Amino acid sequence: MSQILKKQIQSTPLTGILYYTPPDDYLLSGRDGMVAIQWAGKPPIPLLEEDLTTLTGGLPDYDMVGRGIYQALRLNPDCTGAAMYAEVLREAYPHIISELGGQIIMLEAKEIDTPYLDRKITLLKIMALLDPDNAGLPLEIARAYVDKGSRLASMQYCVTCWYAAEKHLKAALALNPGDRHAIYEYGEALYVLGRYDQAAEIWSDVISLLEPAERAQVETRIAGILAGKIPLVPPLDYLTALSVAVEQHGNGFNDDAASIINDVLADPVFAEQFPLNEVYYLLGTCYQEVGLMTEAAEAFRRS
Repeated sequence: MSQILKKQIQSTPLTGILYYTPPDDYLLSGRDGMVAIQWAGKPPIPLLEEDLTTLTGGLPDYDMVGRGIYQALRLNPDCTGAAMYAEVLREAYPHIISELGGQIIMLEAKEIDTPYLDRKITLLKIMALLDPDNAGLPLEIARAYVDKGSRLASMQYCVTCWYAAEKHLKAALALNPGDRHAIYEYGEALYVLGRYDQAAEIWSDVISLLEPAERAQVETRIAGILAGKIPLVPPLDYLTALSVAVEQHGNGFNDDAASIINDVLADPVFAEQFPLNEVYYLLGTCYQEVGLMTEAAEAFRRS
């Protein structure tokens, strides 16, 4: 059975991880007999390279398997076999699950930059594998993706992030269709992707349940959609253009970067609906680099 499984499953390559296919009768045991899991029918075991090299013909022990699975999921929570690996963690490694929860709480308690945001997304994805019926987890994953996809420092990932946010918001709503927060944010994701009619339809279903500030914004957006007062291109396209401007600025092409930013800001609907203060600061920096100090001062003032 294990040899057949080995041929059928293409394990995800991960740095520092090697996969081990145990014999059919392999039993994962540990915690003084509290853990006894038959491995037959499960995907190959991810092991740290240094652990696999110490086997020398033996079988991986409880600690080796736990270390390997945890590292594999931290490297790629979407890897092949992730759901089964998470199931093993849930059944056999309560201390690892406790550590995961502690790390998420730590990240929630402080302002985090992009690398920490990536780590937060990974940890939340692992928790979602461990608790697949918890609608709050895909909602939080979506929010983290929106955060990353809206930051100037990580805007080169905006397309991936906003589509990922849409995917996880749909997952959250599949688990809890009545969550007004998820519905509101799903509509926002659809709007950013340029699916205006879908966004208006989604928002119309919950508009009476929203907080006053959210309701006012949604009513304005729906009215704009019905009146054709929408960005000239999908907001995601503008975010993509801004990511190019960031790249051009980084390469020293400040004239080109400023031109792109001004083209984006020339759309009054987008500029009003998505007030990105960082963009004006970047524009001011570009003007400053090319010696246009009056324009720079005006851009800095608006940032």
